[in-house]
Amino acid sequence: MPTVHPFVGVQFSTPGDLSALVAPPYDVLDAEGKRRLLAKDPRNIVAIDLPHTPAKELGPPEAYAAAGDRYRTLLRDGTLRHAASPTIYAYRQSFTSQAGAQVRRSGMCACVDTLPFGPRPGGGILPHEETFSGPKEDRMALMKATRAQLSPIFGLHADERGLATALLTKVMASRPADTRATTDDATLHEVWNITDAPTVRAYQDALAGEDIFIADGHHRYNTGLNYLRTLESQGSLPADHPARRCMMVLIGMSDPGLVIWPTHRVLGGMAGYSWDAFQNAASPHIRTKPVTGGVAALGKALESDASMGPRRFGLLDAASGAALLAAPLADDPLAARFPAKPRAWRDLSVAFCQHVLVEQICQPALNSGNPVKWAFPHTIKEVQDIASGAETGAGGGKQFAQLAVLVNPTPLDAVKDVSRAGELMPQKSTFFYPKLATGLFINPLE
Repeated sequence: MPTVHPFVGVQFSTPGDLSALVAPPYDVLDAEGKRRLLAKDPRNIVAIDLPHTPAKELGPPEAYAAAGDRYRTLLRDGTLRHAASPTIYAYRQSFTSQAGAQVRRSGMCACVDTLPFGPRPGGGILPHEETFSGPKEDRMALMKATRAQLSPIFGLHADERGLATALLTKVMASRPADTRATTDDATLHEVWNITDAPTVRAYQDALAGEDIFIADGHHRYNTGLNYLRTLESQGSLPADHPARRCMMVLIGMSDPGLVIWPTHRVLGGMAGYSWDAFQNAASPHIRTKPVTGGVAALGKALESDASMGPRRFGLLDAASGAALLAAPLADDPLAARFPAKPRAWRDLSVAFCQHVLVEQICQPALNSGNPVKWAFPHTIKEVQDIASGAETGAGGGKQFAQLAVLVNPTPLDAVKDVSRAGELMPQKSTFFYPKLATGLFINPLE
């Protein structure tokens, strides 16, 4: 693993409960979500972290300048303050699973060396998803304006010896948390500030030699790399410059609270789409089984009906509510087009959706070769809302939905296998739940 470092972080100076001041990551919020957070407290971090909506594209320069000014104002008036000494932060999230069980997930917030993606002796930083250009432009403009990393990257490491997990457990059992917050999804976030050298060294030793897999925050890590390159291109940059390090929350892959939700697809904007036309065009590629009862019944069938095999997915016509459980006809349908990709990649439902359903069926047969519109909801309710014409913040816009593709969560083993093979999954292949909160710690880059 790249060297793990404590850092002089920035935190809200309000003691105890920060519920009114923290926010989800920028990429799960829309303008209405931002408004609700600011109604709790106008100092909420969202005012800085989300200066422009939607954050999927670059906004006006004045929006980022205002965010930078606001950040520095909160530092000057004492709302935000620097830590007294280099610190690492034990971080626990307590939440309720989709099945109703109480779950805890624990990690450590620290800085790691900002290194290019790829394997290297002693451990590398490995991505698992492709990225979009628009969010990287937005995050770069914000990083330049604030000269800070406002939210941590979500990193995974193997922790096969369990040393990091044992250390976290010991710290959290030793005393109450220094900071806590409850977000609107009812997740409790607790933070323990750690400054003593023996504990920091023990944590560094526990992670020695391990790879970091980026679970969430690919756009932000890419932005950190680009920001560092920009500074280096402007002249000599000191070896200890803060931009050479990146803030991450590192979580062991064996943590029992490591939960992956599905990222479904909703497609629209196809000039020649109809349910019948889609089925006719798709028939050479898929086998299907009718499901009655609409999207809720389709979601249950996808989860529990193994008769269509492990690579099954659901199809829903937004207009009629007609539904099918489906699976690829061929055993390895992406082999001819992507022979160099590992089988773990070719077996992904999201890869089949992108490269067969969209690129071989929807675009050429139903949209004259033109791109389709996408939305990426995570729950059955979101799919239902988008199909009915609502804008949920998942993308696409109002009244665009034509076809929904429901998928099961991407297995964690597939994330590891694809990353270690040096490959990238399609965009939006995973959704690790819950999201890390923004505003619990900030990494200043100046």
